Amino acid sequence: MLTLYQFEPAWGLPNASPFCMKLETYFRMTGLEYQVDTSADVRKAPKGKLPYIEDKGQIIADSNLIIEYLKTTYGDPLDSHLSPADAAIALAMRRLIEENLYWALVYTRWIDEENWQKTKAVYFSDLPFPLRLLVPKIARNTVTQNLQGHGMGRHTEAEIYQIAALDIQALSNFLQDKPYFMGEQPTALDASAYSCLANILNETLISPLRDKATQLENLVTYCDRMHQTYYA
Repeated sequence: MLTLYQFEPAWGLPNASPFCMKLETYFRMTGLEYQVDTSADVRKAPKGKLPYIEDKGQIIADSNLIIEYLKTTYGDPLDSHLSPADAAIALAMRRLIEENLYWALVYTRWIDEENWQKTKAVYFSDLPFPLRLLVPKIARNTVTQNLQGHGMGRHTEAEIYQIAALDIQALSNFLQDKPYFMGEQPTALDASAYSCLANILNETLISPLRDKATQLENLVTYCDRMHQTYYA
């Protein structure tokens, strides 16, 4: 059986990591049998990140590479009907979500001071003293450097939220009144979109990202539909 190594659920979400949640959602959408292991040490994980999977003794890391592996190995029930042009659009939308909007979510959790206190409590409260004081600072510094390296962290807070609002609006404009992003059938793009949007809409952290998303009824309805279909 496939083993999915990921973080534990948090904040009432299947996972507070959009990439872990994306992969578990993909498993549920495709009906692949899997088991979850939340005991993995992220420092020892392939590429130093979660999620990763183990299949027949083989370790595969990175959510997108994992999905490509699963498609090749077990078939592609979600995307095989897409035309080359539609597949290209789905890829571009996924890039918008995972390579841009995601980093605004990271900023909201780790840099925004009010939300950082909540993030710190969820992620690090179980650590013993004095690690509970030291590790959050180290982790936050690492995230700050990652944001700078990506480029999102070089903008002002107002600019970051302006950029993210355009992304969120674009997702709403593209979805329109369709049940799924690419039409009547769910695709792998929906695993990515739902996981990021559900994390943004979560009530634990208040931010301009959440404010923008909650104003767009089709995104809220879409997330409710995905939750009821795959997690209820």
